[in-house]
Amino acid sequence: MPIRIYRPTSAGRRNASVNLHAEVTKNRPEKSLIAPLVKTGGRNHHGKITVRGRGGGHKRMYRKIDFKRADRVGIKGTVIGIEYDPNRSAHLALIQYEDGVKRYIIAPKGLTDGDTVLTADETIDANVGNCMRIKDIPTGLDVHCIEMTPGKGAQICRSAGTYARLSNKEGRYATLVLPSGEIRRVLSECRATIGQVGNLDHSQRTLGKAGLSRHLGRRPKTRGVAMDHDTHPLGGGEGRSKGNRAPVSKSGVFSKGGGTRNRKQHSSKLIIRRRRSKRFGQLK
Repeated sequence: MPIRIYRPTSAGRRNASVNLHAEVTKNRPEKSLIAPLVKTGGRNHHGKITVRGRGGGHKRMYRKIDFKRADRVGIKGTVIGIEYDPNRSAHLALIQYEDGVKRYIIAPKGLTDGDTVLTADETIDANVGNCMRIKDIPTGLDVHCIEMTPGKGAQICRSAGTYARLSNKEGRYATLVLPSGEIRRVLSECRATIGQVGNLDHSQRTLGKAGLSRHLGRRPKTRGVAMDHDTHPLGGGEGRSKGNRAPVSKSGVFSKGGGTRNRKQHSSKLIIRRRRSKRFGQLK
């Protein structure tokens, strides 16, 4: 049972559940593939807080993950172990290639010790963990770690339990159905990995107490309506009042439905159906 619920021996334990990480087979990370991770506490290079509610937390080492896999074409790799990564929801698979090189990849569901993975520039067996260009992947399969720009590295479907369905291929583009319900086109030259990201039970875990949030580096956030009008757009006023305006952040950006897309990047034109309707604001 990957999610365990203990007896309510305390108030915090009563509502908490624990992910047993049943897929993990290796406890210590590969020393050659880790690097120090400096904490910012939500501050930029000027020392100004740009992201509220960050700080503290357990010390972590960053795991260097091979999101491109372009230089491993044609080299067969063997899974040494599945590891826990404190920096993301997905597990990692440590791969040792035939030439002795070791790399981390996002561990897909069903991949375990002793399995082999392969990266190719041609159509190969659609085994879990194999990486190919989208134009070489049969339609109808589930894929993850998808590139948006050829050679840039995986950007889509990297978190636990996610996958995209390759619905069809036409010309230079392929159509993907994303976990959010969004349907978008991606260049067929982009790479993707076969299968679904593992650790499916990550979303089922309940922290249960504030202390676990602090271990993860999440500090408490003060509500905007509880501040004064000089500190937050929703603050001030006699009694509880938000000033009859839509929910916004401290800088005035809309919290619900606010535009955050970079208009300099023209990926919007590749979206066939958005995850939310622009007109009604409802999930499609």
